[in-house]
Amino acid sequence: MIDSGNEGDARRRVLELGRAESLRLLASVPMGRVVYTRDALPAIRPVNHLVDEDGLIVVRTRLHSPLTGLAAHSSPVVVTYGADEIDPVRRVGWSVSVTGLARTVADPGRVASYERRLRPWVEGTMDAVITIDPDLVTGIRLLEREAPEHN
Repeated sequence: MIDSGNEGDARRRVLELGRAESLRLLASVPMGRVVYTRDALPAIRPVNHLVDEDGLIVVRTRLHSPLTGLAAHSSPVVVTYGADEIDPVRRVGWSVSVTGLARTVADPGRVASYERRLRPWVEGTMDAVITIDPDLVTGIRLLEREAPEHN
């Protein structure tokens, strides 16, 4: 972790996280937000996810949903996926952002495996599975500064 400093609250510091720690934190929470392009404009959608054994971020969606642009493409689409866990009172926690190619999973065996492991949080048929290959991974941790010792 690298301390990148913070010019805001002097009682807080920001640590940049490495790839492995960022992906571990992402895997520790059940939901995040996918950022994608819809009608040539940026769009954000909260979704639940899992991080599989290969480090891919996996989400399920409907072919006829706002994420259709992802599921309907036969070629990969660049997206960003983010998740965080921040205490709004103490102002500490972490945030992770992953940018990479989103692909629709076509292999029936992989689709069935992901369907068993990832249950949607909303009603309706989720007939598409999308994986995001984490190409660019960034993360930060917000920490309280230790109080200086007074002698």
